[in-house]
Amino acid sequence: MAVPKKKTSKSKRNMRRSHHALSNPSYVEDKNTGEYVRPHHVDLKTGMYRGKQIIDITE
Repeated sequence: MAVPKKKTSKSKRNMRRSHHALSNPSYVEDKNTGEYVRPHHVDLKTGMYRGKQIIDITE
């Protein structure tokens, strides 16, 4: 079984984890409503996706 010869320092450990941080989700402005929505997601208020009606919204 492989065993490390030296202890990994806090600096080396944290440098390895530097890419693990979560990024903020991006939002784009909807062309029709002007509201900010997630890209590549269906707008749940209108039911539109890429200019097409995907979900039938009945009120």
